[in-house]
Amino acid sequence: MLNSFKFDKLNFLTAGMPLSTGKGSYPRAFEILNEMNLDGMELEFVHGVRMSDETRSFVNKTVKEKNLILTAHAPFYVNLNAKEEEKVDASASRVFETAVAARDTGAFSITFHAAYYLGLEKDFVYNQVKTQISRIIDRMEKENFKVWIRPETTGKATQWGDLEEIINLSKEFEYVLPCIDFSHLHARSGGDFNTYDEFSYILDEIGTKLGSYALENFHGHLAGIEYTAKGERQHLNLEESDMNYIDLLKVLKEFNVKGALVCESPNIEEDALLLKQTFASL
Repeated sequence: MLNSFKFDKLNFLTAGMPLSTGKGSYPRAFEILNEMNLDGMELEFVHGVRMSDETRSFVNKTVKEKNLILTAHAPFYVNLNAKEEEKVDASASRVFETAVAARDTGAFSITFHAAYYLGLEKDFVYNQVKTQISRIIDRMEKENFKVWIRPETTGKATQWGDLEEIINLSKEFEYVLPCIDFSHLHARSGGDFNTYDEFSYILDEIGTKLGSYALENFHGHLAGIEYTAKGERQHLNLEESDMNYIDLLKVLKEFNVKGALVCESPNIEEDALLLKQTFASL
């Protein structure tokens, strides 16, 4: 079991640097997180894993000094079920490169949107993703490091990654656990997964099928979200959406979830602070 990271609480992270960082960089971003009493951030490698060795070293040193938590999000150009072999290879490499960056910076977990169905059978795509995850883990083992690899629940029915698929894949590998994007599950289902009972179902499925450790070093995402019958359209601020975040926070507290909840709202740190303060008040 990969358990080098142990948590005593649920931590509230920003998705990327706080907006108020402005033209600053990591030093200012970390100062803002401390000033706002937020717990860390998710490193966003949107277009590629581009971070110098010097920056990686600085980030690693600083988060330890400031007692901050890091996760990392792989680039969006990932499809482990692409038709072209070179695109599959490039996708797997981007996930692996994100894992290396997590190792170097001290992030405990990485997440990514794993694949698109492309009109293929779900079982076939599942096995394609499984094969590539195995390759990524083999590369990690050869370089003798471990971070949590977490495929994310996705927001559209055209994307691989519903709750059942993510849980089943997590059962197959020691280093794999879900990244539960609650907003994506809500959008993907066309408005379900938004009540106290439905949130409880999600966490009960994880705890029952993967064990209590999956709730004790949790990695999740939350934002307001706009959606159509086809699923996710765009992220919104929490108060501008129908996302029932208060009941979700109640359930996270009831299940004693520990780890990281990353706020992906457009206003980033404002909603991250809203979530942390609301959670503390329950």
